[in-house]
Amino acid sequence: MTPDILCIGSVLWDVIGRSNAHMHKGSDVPGRIVRLPGGVALNIAMAAKAYGMTPALLSVVGRDVEGDELVAALERLGLVTEMLYRSEDLPTDVYMAVEGGNGLIAAIADAHSLEAAGDKVLRPLEGLNFTGPIAVDGNLTQDLLGQIAADARFAHADLRIAPASPGKAERLLPFLTHGSATLYVNLEEAGLLLHAPQPDAPTAAETLRKRGLHRALVTDGSRTTACAHPGGVIARMPRSVMVTRVTGAGDTFMAAHIAAEAQGADPAAALDRALEAAATYVSGDTY
Repeated sequence: MTPDILCIGSVLWDVIGRSNAHMHKGSDVPGRIVRLPGGVALNIAMAAKAYGMTPALLSVVGRDVEGDELVAALERLGLVTEMLYRSEDLPTDVYMAVEGGNGLIAAIADAHSLEAAGDKVLRPLEGLNFTGPIAVDGNLTQDLLGQIAADARFAHADLRIAPASPGKAERLLPFLTHGSATLYVNLEEAGLLLHAPQPDAPTAAETLRKRGLHRALVTDGSRTTACAHPGGVIARMPRSVMVTRVTGAGDTFMAAHIAAEAQGADPAAALDRALEAAATYVSGDTY
């Protein structure tokens, strides 16, 4: 298969505990625990595949039992895995989260193998003439993200950047002056990048553009989402839904936006389709 989108970053197992009960520190409630293929780059790839694209993954997966099971699962999903770095001495990474009826309660990302692999995950790009979108997630190390932002190979690339979590948002500062990068962040992450809390998504998106970013998409949960691009600012209210899951919602939003644009949608239509995809996802319906 010839890929039409590259997804660079975390590819791991998600272990998610979900309960409909509202939870707080020390809660002990009934629910379900599942293990699913996950990681920001992989979530984007899986969603992009569901929207008709052919994603290739650039990441590290161990040559352990968990890694073999993960790669087999990815191939069954129709993803291109030939570009993965399979490490002999690094274990397959894991993300663990607990979700309640009141949203994400806590999460731990064990992405040490991705950080240890460093620029080995970029080796498949050597000599590759790829012109499609390249999704990059903030689980890469700060040094590697800075390297990508400054690399001449990516100077005019269609880079799509996701921070992975608020704690890693500031890793993306080098992309604020990149000539062709699109940044997908929530309101909190935008405030961290701007070193000042932002009142709403349209203000945050426009401010990111003024700092030099090519394009910014800022979400704010059930409140207004905005896209600031060279032609102006577009703002939309998400459809109101009953939230049954949150892990991976931002990745679904990003993948749907990329796929919509790949299919020729204009900025407003692409934003509408991304918001609808995210609403469908968090409500627990299929894509």
